Amino acid sequence: MPERVGVIELAGKPATVIGADVRAGQAAPRFTAQVGSWAGLNTWDEVDPLEATRGQVRILTALPSLDTSVCDKETRRFNEEAVSLGDDVRVIAISTDLPIAQKRWCGAAGVERVMMVSDHMAGEFGVKYGTLIKERRWFRRAVFVVGKDDVIHYAAYMPKLGDEPNYDEVLAAAKQLLAA
Repeated sequence: MPERVGVIELAGKPATVIGADVRAGQAAPRFTAQVGSWAGLNTWDEVDPLEATRGQVRILTALPSLDTSVCDKETRRFNEEAVSLGDDVRVIAISTDLPIAQKRWCGAAGVERVMMVSDHMAGEFGVKYGTLIKERRWFRRAVFVVGKDDVIHYAAYMPKLGDEPNYDEVLAAAKQLLAA
């Protein structure tokens, strides 16, 4: 896997991102991750989020941690937008937070329209989508819109961890796929 230094900074210093950026027009890389139920000691339920949402337009959001103000705001916003987008669009938020922490946060925040998945164990999503920051095992913030055809139609990486995505662009890309 390629390691790229200086793609993003942490505390003013260049950080290393593992994996290559994905681009609009390419097939969305498949990945497995964990979901928020505790299946047993040190194990969680595994899911392939793209397979689980086959036939829907997917908005994938890569988040450093739900316990940060920007991730909190972004996830709440996409939860609200998901209502107006309808059942043909699924928002999937991926972070390296533990599944039980994601479940706790969703309950406290009243977030019910976002599928939360954790890449804590393997970092598979982070590597395949070029979001994993090696020094902290966090993600750099990014958003992808994947069509029913499993092709990436929109990809945006935020230049700074604290930057929010352009919600209007993301929503327009999802709506355009619904209209097609």
